[in-house]
Amino acid sequence: MDAKKTPKADLESKRIIFTQIGLVLALAIALLAFEWKSYDKREFELEQQEVEEVPEELIPITEQKVKPPPPPAPKQVTVINIVEDDVEIEDDIEIDADVDMDTEIEEFVPVEMEEEEIDEEEIFQIVETRPSFPGGEKARQKFLANNIEYPTMARESGIQGKVFLTFVVEKDGSITDVKVLRGIGGGCNEEAMRVVKMMPKWSPGKQRGKPVRVQFNLPVKFILQ
Repeated sequence: MDAKKTPKADLESKRIIFTQIGLVLALAIALLAFEWKSYDKREFELEQQEVEEVPEELIPITEQKVKPPPPPAPKQVTVINIVEDDVEIEDDIEIDADVDMDTEIEEFVPVEMEEEEIDEEEIFQIVETRPSFPGGEKARQKFLANNIEYPTMARESGIQGKVFLTFVVEKDGSITDVKVLRGIGGGCNEEAMRVVKMMPKWSPGKQRGKPVRVQFNLPVKFILQ
């Protein structure tokens, strides 16, 4: 049996195209459905605004009372006592108003201040006249050099240096209270004290022309040769 349709009228060959077109349209409708926005209906009521009349508050006016000024202070009254002419008044200072060039004026005699007494037992550190060795500084050095014997222990140990002594020069020039301020050991301290105690009497120190006790410091040098 011969076919009645012509090949152009056959739609079987275009089925795939129609299917694709249908899918695209379905997809577009689905996207449009998701993107579609719907808004809720809102009902608006017109409210009437009522204006309330607020009565103005009246502030009462008060009268300010001004305090009167304080009364003036009473005036001070000076009372003058009238003294009779025959009342005797004692004056410590006499003033002569009739002094002239020929009037003799007594010479003013200043009051002499008594000098402070010097305590004879006090030991002075600084005095007007320092105590001194008889013959002076060179004589003192010669006396030490001639009388000091270098200790054997210090010589063997190689000890040398200065021994600082302190002592008191009494009012008669004698030496007392010999002490070591700083020593070097090895028997040098004891030897320096022995020789100082052997010293002859010094010329005593003086304060205001009077001999006094004076503290004196003396270094004694030990040198190995």
